[in-house]
Amino acid sequence: MTGLLHIIFGDSFIKVWSLFIGMILRLKGVRTGKNFTIHGIPSLKINGQPGNITIGDNVFIGGNIDLRNRENGKIIIKDNVRIDCDCRFVVAREGTLTIGESSAIGPRSIFNCGSDVTLGSKCLLGNGIMINSSAHVTKKGVPVSKQGYIHKSIEIGRDTFLGAYVVVNVGVKIGQGAVVGAGAVVNTDLPDDSISAGVPAKILKYRE
Repeated sequence: MTGLLHIIFGDSFIKVWSLFIGMILRLKGVRTGKNFTIHGIPSLKINGQPGNITIGDNVFIGGNIDLRNRENGKIIIKDNVRIDCDCRFVVAREGTLTIGESSAIGPRSIFNCGSDVTLGSKCLLGNGIMINSSAHVTKKGVPVSKQGYIHKSIEIGRDTFLGAYVVVNVGVKIGQGAVVGAGAVVNTDLPDDSISAGVPAKILKYRE
């Protein structure tokens, strides 16, 4: 519906819509900065503190977004971040998801954060990215659904580029300026300026 109204009324509708959504978010307890722009509808599933969700200045969201927190989970979206449509951010326990300044996240990306996930500044993420700082325990003899989780933090350095459908799993550190090719599964640390691809991701060369 917002897309149709945007076609009819142009950017003036998006400006009014964004002011309205920003006001609703603030009434719900979400901290929202200046010049907030959204083209869709946020879904809020807040079972923690709404004030633990912070949206900085000049943040652009290109469609619907799903924001969820539990326990003491925190979502921090810093200034000048661009988020495409249909992304989901889930943070639980004592975890903090931090999206660094001037980073861009492609559509349908999912961040599942049972522990800290830090995305540095000026990162570029393609569509369908999956970041998991939680994983199921998979011991033999007990249903996986009954075994609980492993939680380990993830750190992605500034100026990192993740191609479409990259998966980053628990406990991984990706260095500054790293490039990860589309469809890769990152299970181990990757150094600064490395170019990696594959399942699992392996270093091919370094940026020059």
